[in-house]
Amino acid sequence: MPTSTQSESEIAQAALRQRSVQRKVDATDRAKSRPKSPGAMQAGARKYPVPPFPKQHHPKPGEEWAVEPAPLYDAPFWQGSDKLKGKVALITGGDSGIGRAVAVLFAREGADVAIVYLSEDRDAKATKQAVEAEGRRCITLRGDVSRRAFCRKAVEQTVKALDGLDVLVNNAAFQVHSTEFADLTEQHFDTTLKTNLYGYFHMAQEAVPHMKPGSAIINTGSVTGIEGSKELVDYSMTKGGIHAFTRALSGNLVGKGIRVNAVAPGPVWTPLNPSDKQAEDVAQFGAKTPMKRPAQPEEIAPAYVFLASPQCSSYITGEILPIIGGY
Repeated sequence: MPTSTQSESEIAQAALRQRSVQRKVDATDRAKSRPKSPGAMQAGARKYPVPPFPKQHHPKPGEEWAVEPAPLYDAPFWQGSDKLKGKVALITGGDSGIGRAVAVLFAREGADVAIVYLSEDRDAKATKQAVEAEGRRCITLRGDVSRRAFCRKAVEQTVKALDGLDVLVNNAAFQVHSTEFADLTEQHFDTTLKTNLYGYFHMAQEAVPHMKPGSAIINTGSVTGIEGSKELVDYSMTKGGIHAFTRALSGNLVGKGIRVNAVAPGPVWTPLNPSDKQAEDVAQFGAKTPMKRPAQPEEIAPAYVFLASPQCSSYITGEILPIIGGY
């Protein structure tokens, strides 16, 4: 028989108290109707689209004009306050999605903008017009960031046309799922790494010699670089690499006064995913987040303003900022 330092009566009383609490909770649970699942969270300045979306699948590299509903990027509620006055920014993947939203807010904060894109001429033209509507200069640069020669040329043209370079946003990306690991070809793997890693490396290395103390590099990472994604093994690998690249490069450039940070978004309604996922999956994109919807580009762009502006983040470098719609 087990040894006890309490009387049997005290132990019995404690068990009775526990069962009494349990009975009350059980009765309360039975009396309650099962709560309805809450709808998508709307905590922004305007109501954002929620799944289900129209079923759609677009060819790579994905064009914003074809996405339905159109991604929201113009942030009409955002009031500029000269956070980037007189700055020059170069944004890769700036024609659409997060890149377009960042270009517009940078312009509203006083920056001139160069946008790099692969082949989406119609989207690039729309982004250029949106930046110019904010009263700022904008140039468009068409090319492949996986090629070092193009990156060098893009930086040189930015410096020449816009009189300098203060902010580099590495944002261009390639993403295509592979359900079975065995089906991930070397060409697929190579394309992902060359775009997502080499592109960031080439652009940063070409940009740094033109930057001054107070300049900033912002890399677009991903929640997949933190948590992984079983159907995006190569993409997750590159995004994790971008996070490590951000931290390592930030230490390397401290002495030059250049801050390096990353934003790691969760699902965002941009051309990237409708040009990757099958139509049925696109219809439910973002539904599994706690907010039950994907972010819109204009909800992500303020983080880039924050990290680009020395007014806001002069003591922040080497950080990864996840924006994933809740845990």
